[in-house]
Amino acid sequence: MSIELLVSRQNADGGWSYARGVSWTEPTVYAILALLAYGEQTASARGLAWVRSHQRPDGGWPPQPGFDESAWVTALAALLPLGSLGASAHQRAIGWLKGTEGEETTPVYRLRQWLLGNAVAPELEFPGWPWIPGAAAWVGPTSLALLALENENRRQPSARIRQRLDEGREFLARRMCAGGGWNHGSVRALGYESSPYPETTGMALAALRGMRTKETLASIAVAEKFLEQCNSADACNWLRLGLLAHGRLPDGYCKPGKITCRTTVETSMDLIVARIQVGQEVLWNV
Repeated sequence: MSIELLVSRQNADGGWSYARGVSWTEPTVYAILALLAYGEQTASARGLAWVRSHQRPDGGWPPQPGFDESAWVTALAALLPLGSLGASAHQRAIGWLKGTEGEETTPVYRLRQWLLGNAVAPELEFPGWPWIPGAAAWVGPTSLALLALENENRRQPSARIRQRLDEGREFLARRMCAGGGWNHGSVRALGYESSPYPETTGMALAALRGMRTKETLASIAVAEKFLEQCNSADACNWLRLGLLAHGRLPDGYCKPGKITCRTTVETSMDLIVARIQVGQEVLWNV
């Protein structure tokens, strides 16, 4: 899909839907990132106005207007360029991310488990980020939050951000599947080792950019195998991004022709990754 077609799918209110219908925060942010990467100003400005108008008083964003709680999409909004989103909106988003963690690592939950005589599992020792406040942390929102906070730490280092970065990276290390890669959350379920998924493996590798650990090295090998067999646009996008983050995507790699981008998110990510492949920083150092 061309940038022109992406622009044509913008809703009248300035946002984007996943495929058709009302605007949502996730596809709108991805569309803006893609448009800005290609220098499009008019539609991206309308999209940015939509995003700014839906920031909640606590600094976060809801998945969709009318949803009365901030959620994981706040990390996506925090990935928008500071100069485009605005300093005030950006700092409030960073504040929301710094103060949010999965329910399983909150003091109240830990006290409850202690009173019940339950030991804390090793993978629950370090806080990640949930899809919505009050829920458990998962690999996807944790990876996106790490991307946003790493950018912020480069701009304006702070002890609190470094702490949350260290905690989030350790969360991912503890949640890696036995042979490498990541699924959505648990390393085991019903007594069995969990298997990794391509999308979340790519997301976690992107969040751990440049880190050479036993976890990333094992997971890079898993991601390379996933990419060889990939049939999904979402998986292909994140695997390419994760491998690019570690310098392991083959030079000149092109998405297989059998893979079709159907949603705004898939299309926008495909355009974003294409720009990153040629050396343009879109998600990092923005």
